[in-house]
Amino acid sequence: MKKKLSYILLVGILSILAACGDKEVKPVAIDEATDTCETCNMAVVDNQFATQIILKNGKSMVFDDIGCMYEWLGENEDKDIDAEFVRDFDDKEWVLVNEATYVYDTSVKTPMAYNVISFKDSKDAEQYVTDHKDSSIMTAKELDKHSWKRSSEMMKDMKKHGEETDHSHSEDGEMEKEHSDHDM
Repeated sequence: MKKKLSYILLVGILSILAACGDKEVKPVAIDEATDTCETCNMAVVDNQFATQIILKNGKSMVFDDIGCMYEWLGENEDKDIDAEFVRDFDDKEWVLVNEATYVYDTSVKTPMAYNVISFKDSKDAEQYVTDHKDSSIMTAKELDKHSWKRSSEMMKDMKKHGEETDHSHSEDGEMEKEHSDHDM
């Protein structure tokens, strides 16, 4: 009887310990009606350019362009980050940043003109580079060192079409806040 009770107790303790183990962090769904980019305050569209950071406290932050996410990361190095996600360019599936392969292509139009796209499969990224002259593959480590300059030509085109409302961006990639009379 004692052995049976010890066995049941052991199984119970192991079950509790297993339940307390590391929980897989998953991205949250994007709500196009309310979600805005943490960096530029533009609406975040549920498409292949959206990215997301989950903090250890469970807070989810979404970005409309991978460049905005990296701008935020550069300014918030002290934050406790649980996971970072990008979207596959082809099927919009969420991918952990370190598991994706990236392509820099100055001709691809990303929401904030950073011109970097991500792929869950490196073969898809390689095929994209083969099909698109002047594009190049990057790794997640290379993204950390990337200059994150925006295409000034694409930014001018966006301004012509009135796509920027809350912020304007200089051609060298620096963000400038527009001030209204009530801000003064």
